[in-house]
Amino acid sequence: MGTSPDLLAAVKIDLVRLLGAWLDLAFDRPADEYAARGWRPDGAATRVAFWCWYALGAVLVAASYPFVLLGFWVRYVAHQLDRIAAGLGVLVVVGVVALVWGGLTALAWDRLPTAGFRAVLAASVVATVSVGCCWAFARHRSRALTLLLAYPFGVAAVFLPPVTAALFSPTLGNVVLPGSTSLAAWLLDNVLGVAGLAATIRARFDLAGFAFVGMWFGFAIPIGWALGLLVTVADAVRPQERGPRPRR
Repeated sequence: MGTSPDLLAAVKIDLVRLLGAWLDLAFDRPADEYAARGWRPDGAATRVAFWCWYALGAVLVAASYPFVLLGFWVRYVAHQLDRIAAGLGVLVVVGVVALVWGGLTALAWDRLPTAGFRAVLAASVVATVSVGCCWAFARHRSRALTLLLAYPFGVAAVFLPPVTAALFSPTLGNVVLPGSTSLAAWLLDNVLGVAGLAATIRARFDLAGFAFVGMWFGFAIPIGWALGLLVTVADAVRPQERGPRPRR
């Protein structure tokens, strides 16, 4: 962890870069970063437009910077997990996840009723497959695959096990499923209630059984994409140097 002056200096650099990128969208500034900082356009009308654009950018940058900080945190966590996977190997990571969930499944065999055992078993399968897919796509070092597939499967590894378990456990189901139904209804009424889309979804789909799993997997995709975009923005604002990848 850096000291407070170091953090403030890093934040200042981030804000200057973001504001500079915003100014470059509308004005042809010098390519040199230091020359661009002191650059001002010629002409009264252009100067007024410049300062209006500058003020708007300052507001937008201030509002968006907390999301950039979230991107830094997500990038740090993803980097640490990637280091673990690179050191142990993808198969070892998936094996550890399968071993942990398998142990929980074995404990559930004697200690839980049939419904509870099936819940833990289903959750273990979902978690293991999701983690395996996440690392399988991330290990190719393709930014597109990481953004489009690795992050969604990583989020699915968190979301889907409890939802899958809720389908088989009455106790967990009484907590997870009604909340999922309320969330789906709110989204249909407030987000998708345009051009009759909500009515079409309600007519064609019943939110029951494994439809809950599909619903939360559907949530995992945009959430994963959003996290990936935050990391992409964080890389653009404050690039992270990557050393050579450990050999497997």
